[in-house]
Amino acid sequence: MTILHSIDKLGQSIWYDNIHRGQLDSGYISNLIEKGITGLTSNPTIFEKAIDATTAYDSQIISLSNQNQSTMEIYENIVVDDIRRVCDLLLETYYETQRCDGYASLEVNPHLSSNTDQTVEEACRLYNLLDRPNLLMKVPATPEGIIAIRQLISKGINVNVTLLFSRSMYDQVRKAYMDGLESFLNTGGDITKVFSVASFFISRIDTYTDKDIEKVENTSNSTTTLLGKIAIANAQLAYLDFQDDFASNRFLELKKNGAQVQKVLWASTSTKNPSYSDLKYADALIGNNTINTMTDVTIDALLAAEIEGMIPSNTLDNYLTEPETTMKLLSEAGIQLSEITSQLLVDGLNSFSDSFDSLISKIRNKQKQLTLHS
Repeated sequence: MTILHSIDKLGQSIWYDNIHRGQLDSGYISNLIEKGITGLTSNPTIFEKAIDATTAYDSQIISLSNQNQSTMEIYENIVVDDIRRVCDLLLETYYETQRCDGYASLEVNPHLSSNTDQTVEEACRLYNLLDRPNLLMKVPATPEGIIAIRQLISKGINVNVTLLFSRSMYDQVRKAYMDGLESFLNTGGDITKVFSVASFFISRIDTYTDKDIEKVENTSNSTTTLLGKIAIANAQLAYLDFQDDFASNRFLELKKNGAQVQKVLWASTSTKNPSYSDLKYADALIGNNTINTMTDVTIDALLAAEIEGMIPSNTLDNYLTEPETTMKLLSEAGIQLSEITSQLLVDGLNSFSDSFDSLISKIRNKQKQLTLHS
């Protein structure tokens, strides 16, 4: 029994935000599951680091190169093998929780984010290729992605909606999820087997807003600082939106047919500012029907805090400061959060696309190096 299990009892799942084959081969991920990790998320940046920094994939790259597979085909084989293995490790959790937990995520090619049809086609193809009931296809919350999410849910495909920063976009995501469930149900689909999460990003919001806040506060006589408060307030308000919609009559009708809520997943909860505690966001965002996806640093900090006597509590329902007041003060300071969240989405898409391109490039370079010396 660890602190991760204690948090799970409060209704929040802790997922691991990392993967590389060495962790699978060594039993490291299995050990994390024993400690209380109940899911896993991945993205191009994670796979880029895994393939570039280790030799764990070298033999597979050589073998597939000798079979005349393209770089893209090699990439796909690698990620499909890894994510399928993680899905299998999490199957027990998936069935024990009656499909409410135990999922692994795989991202659709980020270059398709502005094309609904291609996103749907690629997500369906990969979902069928992996052939695991506890797979989530990651689709970004772009305008085109929102339509794709609705279509994928209507086909019974599990979706992790990624790169959510704004409450307005999150409103569209919840609606798309319910639209998709209703469509799937009306065509005879079993909505008890459909699962989705909405990945709301945290620390990046403070990274951006803190810069503007510092400029404003350096020229004012204010004694109340907003530094480091906006990301949590934004998340708290998003959680209130979640609670309202999934207590609505519309969703209750779906729930009668076995629908699950679309859980809120807190993403990017590792602190970027070294002056902030490693557990700043982890501690403030514990609540029912939520997920926190964490890196090793945050997980280790949680386990260390347990040794020091930390007892987790439901902080989302019992927060100390009013998020509405925080947001009002931000607006009065002349800082428009909507502009910041729009830029964060653009930057996030560019970052994932750049990482994807870098990943493919590094696989290609490894192909050349390894086949040259094999």
